[in-house]
Amino acid sequence: MTAVKDATDDYFRHKSDNQVNNRLSEVLINSKLQNEKWMNVKVGDIVKLENNQFVAADLLLLSSSEPHSLCYIETAELDGETNLKVRHALSVTSELGADINRLAKFDGIVVCEAPNNKLDKFMGVLSWKDSKHSLNNENIILRGCILRNTSWCFGMVIFAGPDTKLIQNSGKTKLKRTSIDRLLNTLVLWIFGFLVCLGIILAIGNSIWENQVGDQFRTFLFWKEGRKNPVFSGFLTFWSYIIILNTVVPISLYVSMEVIRLGHSYFINWDRRMYYSGKSTPAEARTTTLNEELGQIEYIFSDKTGTLTQNIMTFKKCSINGKIYGEVHDDMGQKTHMTKKNEPVDFSVNPQADRTFQFFDHRLMESIKLGDSKVYEFLRLLALCHTVMSEENSAGQLIYQVQSPDEGALVTAARNFGFIFKSRTPETITVEELGTLVTYQLLAFLDFNNIRKRMSVIVRNPEGQIKLYCKGADTILFEKLHPSNEDLLNLTTDHLSEFAGEGLRTLAIAYRDLDDKYFKEWHKMLEDANALMDERDERIAGLYEEIERDLMLLGATAVEDKLQEGVIETITNLSLAHIKIWVLTGDKQETAINIGYACNMLTDDMKDVFIISGNTAVEVREELRKAKENLFGQNRSSSNGHVVFEKQQLELDSVVEETITGDYALIINGHSLAHALESDVKNDLIELACMCKTVVCCRVTPLQKAQVVELVKNYRHAVTLAIGDGANDVSMIKSAHIGVGISGQEGLQAVLASDYSFAQFRYLQRLLLVHGRWSYFRMCKFLRYFFYKNFAFTLVHFWFGFFCGFSAQTVYDQWFIALFNIVYTSLPVLAMGIFDQDVSDQSSMDYPQLYEPGQLNLLFNKHKFFICMAHGIYTSLVLFFIPYGAFYNVAGEDGQLIADYQSFAVTMATSLVIVVSVQIALDTSYWTVINHVFIWGSIATYFSVLFTMHSNGIFGIFPSQFPFVGNARHSLTQKCIWLVILLTTVASVMPVVVFRFLKVDLFPTLSDQIRQRQKSQKKARPLRSQRPQTRRSSSRRSGYAFAHQEGYGELITSGRNMRAKNPPPASGLEKTPYNSTSWIENLCKKTTDTVSSFSQDKTVKL
Repeated sequence: MTAVKDATDDYFRHKSDNQVNNRLSEVLINSKLQNEKWMNVKVGDIVKLENNQFVAADLLLLSSSEPHSLCYIETAELDGETNLKVRHALSVTSELGADINRLAKFDGIVVCEAPNNKLDKFMGVLSWKDSKHSLNNENIILRGCILRNTSWCFGMVIFAGPDTKLIQNSGKTKLKRTSIDRLLNTLVLWIFGFLVCLGIILAIGNSIWENQVGDQFRTFLFWKEGRKNPVFSGFLTFWSYIIILNTVVPISLYVSMEVIRLGHSYFINWDRRMYYSGKSTPAEARTTTLNEELGQIEYIFSDKTGTLTQNIMTFKKCSINGKIYGEVHDDMGQKTHMTKKNEPVDFSVNPQADRTFQFFDHRLMESIKLGDSKVYEFLRLLALCHTVMSEENSAGQLIYQVQSPDEGALVTAARNFGFIFKSRTPETITVEELGTLVTYQLLAFLDFNNIRKRMSVIVRNPEGQIKLYCKGADTILFEKLHPSNEDLLNLTTDHLSEFAGEGLRTLAIAYRDLDDKYFKEWHKMLEDANALMDERDERIAGLYEEIERDLMLLGATAVEDKLQEGVIETITNLSLAHIKIWVLTGDKQETAINIGYACNMLTDDMKDVFIISGNTAVEVREELRKAKENLFGQNRSSSNGHVVFEKQQLELDSVVEETITGDYALIINGHSLAHALESDVKNDLIELACMCKTVVCCRVTPLQKAQVVELVKNYRHAVTLAIGDGANDVSMIKSAHIGVGISGQEGLQAVLASDYSFAQFRYLQRLLLVHGRWSYFRMCKFLRYFFYKNFAFTLVHFWFGFFCGFSAQTVYDQWFIALFNIVYTSLPVLAMGIFDQDVSDQSSMDYPQLYEPGQLNLLFNKHKFFICMAHGIYTSLVLFFIPYGAFYNVAGEDGQLIADYQSFAVTMATSLVIVVSVQIALDTSYWTVINHVFIWGSIATYFSVLFTMHSNGIFGIFPSQFPFVGNARHSLTQKCIWLVILLTTVASVMPVVVFRFLKVDLFPTLSDQIRQRQKSQKKARPLRSQRPQTRRSSSRRSGYAFAHQEGYGELITSGRNMRAKNPPPASGLEKTPYNSTSWIENLCKKTTDTVSSFSQDKTVKL
């Protein structure tokens, strides 16, 4: 049964894999471009890619549509980073262009490294035209990337299929089994050992009986055989009892479990509350063997990009000259929360505005209308200081090609407020300022990098003034300000703290007026530094530092990295369920921390946030040691001696651990993690990490994600879940006990490797708190009842052996033994295992603490098994000895003896069916029509089959098979038999009823309390536990985050990424009226009309 089910799961996975394998790519075959399936793409093929297309294999870039054969790729599937990256072809191959004939004749030979999982390194040599050319990662496009902002490109396949770096990082697929499965395997071995012990006891009893009683008994029966060997008789009896008592080994249990799991999987698939209408995507259980493990999760490992976030940046707020824009105010000028009734700013007067952009603070538009010079300068900076490229589509609409979504949000905001970036050349930037074209001469571009954390442009405006515009991290930029900015600095710092408290990504904005003579001297030094061979980068960095000083602060921007809907509530609920969430992302540290605060995983109330960023093993070890000393020392001082902590202790009580570590977080970089995963540091890392409430691992590779998951699995022995949406998450999804794929924007790789999939992160709480908890609850209750039932049914034979000379005589009719597990008791326990629930789905969501029993494995473990075993043994004693004592020397109502074997067997069988049916009725918490039909129908079926098999008609047809003719009718018509059955049932069930009543009354669990509340408030919906979103009004930390890559400034100033266009005006410094009437004039006119119409209103809403 299990093999068939697993084969079915594998078949559906195979069908899903075919969706990827059958994707089409254009491959150059016989000098023609032909569509070829990905599965047929092989090394050496020339492949054509088009814009927004997934890359099918690891390619050597040969040529592209862009100048100098550049191409832009998005690597979110590989490393989680949202910014675009540049790849370029060798100059010798870029000449091939799109000439199919020349490409078909390309016969270069590439000698390169063997397939490996290093995403950021590639070494090889191209031999072509009697010359050799070195290859590196800048010439390679990896599978999993998406081509962006590039019309087409051609590449030669270097690695295909399992040799690609993406698949090399995916890890091996492992057979996943639940902890209950592993426990069951152990218990079955124990039960088999118990069966052998029973057989040995009865065999020894048979040998003794044969030796002491057998001879006289043989004489009594007039047997003429010679004396039997007692030892040999015991040996035969042992195997006979092994056969009779084999029902104690739960063979049918495995079949029933698979049926129950299949039902639970369909419930997940059919759950409408996990259906995402936006993409018509239902939740899908891609495996049917792990459902109950969903109710035992202790650690969740989540990707960031596309999993927690939508990968969409929106300009939300800004601070300009000490004034915040972006907040919503009421008619009295008081700050209010945003609602659906708030009207966004009307940008219809700007014909080139981005219609998708929304801003709700009308005061910024009013400041523009009033000609606020600081606002103008602020927006001018956003339109000039960036690496965005512009082009017009066929409809004449302005399209921005952005290297990072942050820059796209800032440039789009400036565009909508009237400062429209139009075009650029290596020497100029053209901006339409409120309807007037202004061309700035680009004098220098001071590029961004992760050390500088800022970027600057130096431009000359039409008036001849030289200005430096700079944007970057507030922690860096504020140190460069002129002393006269102190008051504005304090005000802006407060604003930035407020933005950071709201989880927004912030940048500080500043400018500087430069003297012409000073700039020329500085520029000459920069040219000299660029010509140096030694210490070139250091000299250039020093010159950048020199000119980026005495800046004048303009304000700050606040961009929202949009979270997926319901992320904060989901994380809050899961945290209340004592589930620890670790974020594993390939993105930058600042971005990861920012999202941590936005999701409320990191809070300002935390005692400490440990940041591990060492570059060597020694540094990492020292940082971990200091963090542990800090954490343990603080807890010793705050615990007042009530908590004794051992440094080497890894297995801590969960309650004590939560008390100790609720206020700490750990941030660790990928390069530090590589050292921390070494054997001698591993213990320190896992001990510190598991003591922290939140862990964020940034800049990690796909393989490191899997290593972190394995670390927690092996050292904490905890049940883990990994969730992600990209190919870079596949390895951790395969490594975790449960893998969840989000069918997002990054492809299908994560979904194909997952055990469960859905479209939104918020569905995770329903998957775990409802379906997972219910599956665990149902499976545990099913197992407890199944073991109880089997012991109660089987051990009656053991007691009977002491009264039948250990002769291996069965106490029941053979047909009853055959039908008991298959017909009489199979359906009720299946109904309970599939449909039962202790509380409703809404209560499961409202009270996440209900999830804790699964994490602590309280509902089924070895202790619970022995309790079920004891319960079954007690029931078997009652089932045997009460009828035995009642039948001893008793006559029936007709004066005849009723203590015959057949009547005894019928009485016991009837008692057993009724007792186990009453027991499952007591165990059932949630009654459905199916439960009623199956439980009471099973009893009715038993009596129907019993009277049929004991009837004259069936005896007449099969006299040797049904010897109990007329017995049921004779026995069950006597009142004393029913009194015996009633006494047996009461004696079996009453202790359970008393125990459960006292337990619920004296020591109720949380589910008992909620269920009692539901019964008392049937008409009133239970109050949902209120969990206010803990947004911080202020946060003394930097909200800086900027997804950008170094190198774009050089591309722009060199012109390598620009197509040839009409030359700019000769001087490059002219102002040109763009329209006869600018849109700002239209705005003013529109405002005047509005004021005249509503002169009584003091505030004009545009």
